[in-house]
Amino acid sequence: MAPANLPAAFNATNQDIEMMLAAQCHLGSKNLQVHMEPYLWKTRPDGINVINIGKTWEKIVLAARIIVAIDNPADIAVISARPYGQRAVLKFAAHTGAVAIAGRFTPGNFTNYITRSFKEPRLIIVTDPRTDAQAIKEASYVNIPVVALCDTDSPTEYVDIAIPTNNKGRHAIGLIWWMLAREVLRLRGTLASRETEWDVMTDLYFYRDPEAEENKDASGLDEAKQPGADDVGPAAVESGFNNEWEVSGGTAGQFAAASAPGAPAAGASWDAADGADWAEGAAPVETGNQGWDAAGGNENTQW
Repeated sequence: MAPANLPAAFNATNQDIEMMLAAQCHLGSKNLQVHMEPYLWKTRPDGINVINIGKTWEKIVLAARIIVAIDNPADIAVISARPYGQRAVLKFAAHTGAVAIAGRFTPGNFTNYITRSFKEPRLIIVTDPRTDAQAIKEASYVNIPVVALCDTDSPTEYVDIAIPTNNKGRHAIGLIWWMLAREVLRLRGTLASRETEWDVMTDLYFYRDPEAEENKDASGLDEAKQPGADDVGPAAVESGFNNEWEVSGGTAGQFAAASAPGAPAAGASWDAADGADWAEGAAPVETGNQGWDAAGGNENTQW
């Protein structure tokens, strides 16, 4: 499956082929669109159409040469409405200078100049011709070339360059975008030579599930939780953690004296105060009603 229409300098390495096979870029769907038949290698007994990886690499190099021919990188729009390709197009745009449209494509982006997000790109690259059909349709109205990642069952209407690959797997989509970005940087001369390894990991282009990331963060917090019953031991649980409320040190006596009004001083015995009358030292309570009998003139009034 080695490409035969490319110069030797553009040939894929064994590592590139192994990565494409590991990401399952060669596994298409069970349906076959007539225009995708030239890119087919064979059909497995279970009905899965296997894509020729050599032709996939040829189209990656061809698309990269077209991208490099555009002087201003901002005139290239990379589009992905599917979540699996949104991270990839954002990273591709960051590394090559293109404009990314991740998420829903607003109708009129290429045709209605009143739209706030109106753009006039010279080339668009889409992840899936079926989900990004609105972008391809508008590009056909204004004569914009289209590069698309096409599966064996993808519609190829108005698609100028079809890169045959599995556009349903998260790893396959991320790897093709990563290879396309690397090839663009190679042709631009950003990378010193074709043998130089790109320091950007392929994982950066892969889709990540937000729920899985949240669960990973939650599991990290559980490891740093407060000590429970198993950590403090059974003795503390049986005693009810009462030692937390004990007052220790030199302030214990002062705290006891201040908290009990009328009690003996710290260090004094409670027996000395047993015979004392608590009412002797108590002052009469003024209620504000004294003098009512004198004012009324009747001392024998019973209330």
